Amino acid sequence: MLVIGRRSREGAIPLEVSIKNCGRTKEWSAALRLLREGILSGVQLAPSHYMAIVSACRRGGQWQHALSVLRGMWEAKLGLDVISCSAGISACEQGGQWQRALALLGEIREAKLEPNVSATALGSARVRRASSGSRRSRC
Repeated sequence: MLVIGRRSREGAIPLEVSIKNCGRTKEWSAALRLLREGILSGVQLAPSHYMAIVSACRRGGQWQHALSVLRGMWEAKLGLDVISCSAGISACEQGGQWQRALALLGEIREAKLEPNVSATALGSARVRRASSGSRRSRC
């Protein structure tokens, strides 16, 4: 088990636990660093670890990094599912990237994944908000 330098009272904190802790915060740069360490060390990270990193990136306003992590999941053949794509859509929305959010929603459909209600609602709510904001900015 790979451990990192940070220590708790019990000893070294496993990499997987550290990644999940970063996912609960805005520590996106630490989460990405831990991902790199894990990959370089040959640690088999589960999709839930990647999702924790996407969450940290989303919370930190780093939609580009969130999409990059999703791309890494795809390339690692971990498989993207509706939940992971929904997290990417949310990260794009928070970054004001509604076109990318819609593109990701389209990719869900192309991959023959059935978008869940939250992904579809998320995408349509984002478009409404973005289009109303762009109409205001033209006036």
